[in-house]
Amino acid sequence: MPTVQQPMPTAVTPELTKRRRGLPRMQELGLIVVIVMLYGLLTVAGWLNPIPTAWNSFLNLDNQVNGIGYAMSIYAIMAVGMTCVIITGGIDISVGAIMAFAALSGAYVLQFVPEHAPWYVAMPVAFGVPILAGALCGAINGAMVVGFRMHPFIVTLSTLSMLRGLCVLVFPNTVPVQGKTLPVCFVEIMSYGFGSRLRLVPAIIMLIVVVLGAIFLQLLVVGRETYAVGGNTEAARFSGIRVWWATMRVYVIMGVCAGVAAVVHLGKYNSVSTNDGNGYELLVIASAVVGGASLLGGRGTAIGALLGTLVISLIDNGILILRWRTDTTKIIIGASIILAVGIDNLSLYIMKRREAQVRSKA
Repeated sequence: MPTVQQPMPTAVTPELTKRRRGLPRMQELGLIVVIVMLYGLLTVAGWLNPIPTAWNSFLNLDNQVNGIGYAMSIYAIMAVGMTCVIITGGIDISVGAIMAFAALSGAYVLQFVPEHAPWYVAMPVAFGVPILAGALCGAINGAMVVGFRMHPFIVTLSTLSMLRGLCVLVFPNTVPVQGKTLPVCFVEIMSYGFGSRLRLVPAIIMLIVVVLGAIFLQLLVVGRETYAVGGNTEAARFSGIRVWWATMRVYVIMGVCAGVAAVVHLGKYNSVSTNDGNGYELLVIASAVVGGASLLGGRGTAIGALLGTLVISLIDNGILILRWRTDTTKIIIGASIILAVGIDNLSLYIMKRREAQVRSKA
């Protein structure tokens, strides 16, 4: 009996796999080129600054560490978590509210710690309470996305509103309240942890989060599951991946990152207001998207999130140096999101065409 020849499946060849893995590296390389160009332009602008200084107002070490590194640390930490969420095809626009709620929770508890408590008493409280509060908020977001099968935008829009209202109802307008202070060791460590005028601790925390995010996404099985869910949810489910848990996990990670950012925010200002964090979601999403995270899911890296945040922070810092109106930042960030998504769609189109050509030759 003659056998019927089955058509060969359109398997992903090693060449296609190499192309796909190389795309994030190309995006990161492109960001590095943009950063070098921005540094060159802002260096020239620093020399042309009409306000006389002893050194270039942009290249000044104080501006590099305290003006750029310290300022971007809050957004970069949350951008790593946002990248994980976007990779799965989700979104979280409640990050600013989560950060504010976590910071208020941490400050409220921390104000009852003795003012001169040792660091091994104050620091676990300072980090533990905001991280737990952020993780709880992230778990609630993830549970509603998975359990109710609601769109992440609707879920996080709702939690954004609820958390803002909760902050006003539960906490005083500003924490610590009048007559209370944060522990001295916490203020000193988060501001000038090494006895220097440079605020290095937030930047160190930021780099630790980026490294942990890179390990999670690139080296661990759970990271590959995250990419698989974002690339093709049904294929991931048929492959035995627990899609519900992979989705839930990234929202918890987002909450944890918001909690860590809340600690840095609290250390930066030594107090928290119920209005803090307004508009942070735009900066965080922009940082992740500019860093190469695809809103369609399946792509993004922690290093890209860091580079994307650096690009936006350089633009913001440059606006301050050039003495432009600060509202210009919002225009540039909005345009950056549109440009990044446009480039992402173009690169995806080019990649699909090349894949089709490779498959036709196979």
